[in-house]
Amino acid sequence: QVQLVESGGGLVQAGGSLRLSCAASGRTDSSYAMAWFRQAPGKEREFVTVISWSGARTYYADSVKGRFTISRDNTKNTVYLQMNSLKPEDTAVYYCAARAGYYSTRDETYDYWGQGTQVTVSS
Repeated sequence: QVQLVESGGGLVQAGGSLRLSCAASGRTDSSYAMAWFRQAPGKEREFVTVISWSGARTYYADSVKGRFTISRDNTKNTVYLQMNSLKPEDTAVYYCAARAGYYSTRDETYDYWGQGTQVTVSS
């Protein structure tokens, strides 16, 4: 089992920045791809970004490309999401997720999820 805990959410004005963190604990000896998803009110959960175990590969949704950056520090079992140039449409609950093996953009393929952290961007 892997436990994931997100932090760093909050309220920010449009154009501002936030950095989310996702700390993993438990069985972190396996190679896990880590991803961020988000869910806005009344909408389905959507893929944001993913990073491979080594950190060598990343992939972003078009809506955040060039504004968001995912990174990881395996010595701390932590994944980060740096969010710049935030827009009101980025408002959502952001979830961290982990899956063993190769990375995926499909939420149904992820085995472990955090509880989510709220990000609100005011206009």
